[in-house]
Amino acid sequence: MSKPTSLASDLAVTLKIVQAEMKTLREKAVKVRAAIKVARANAKTEKTIARQAKKNAASVKKADRIAKLEAKLIAMKSTPVGRLAIKAAKKPSKVIVTKMAA
Repeated sequence: MSKPTSLASDLAVTLKIVQAEMKTLREKAVKVRAAIKVARANAKTEKTIARQAKKNAASVKKADRIAKLEAKLIAMKSTPVGRLAIKAAKKPSKVIVTKMAA
């Protein structure tokens, strides 16, 4: 009769080992899930930051372009250019310069 008790004790020991392994695996799974959650949050934050940086770069480019066009418009309105400038230099009292609206 000692044989069945040894078999039962062996099964009990094996069961305890398996239960311990299951417990460690569950703990690891919890840690992995938490790490995945943190990684997703970080990726979302980085994506938002990149999107905002792209918007900022676009707005800076737009502002630069507007400034250049305004400077060009002011330059066009301020003095006559080309043949009108030459004529103005020769006969300043006779020149009639019409400014065109942009």
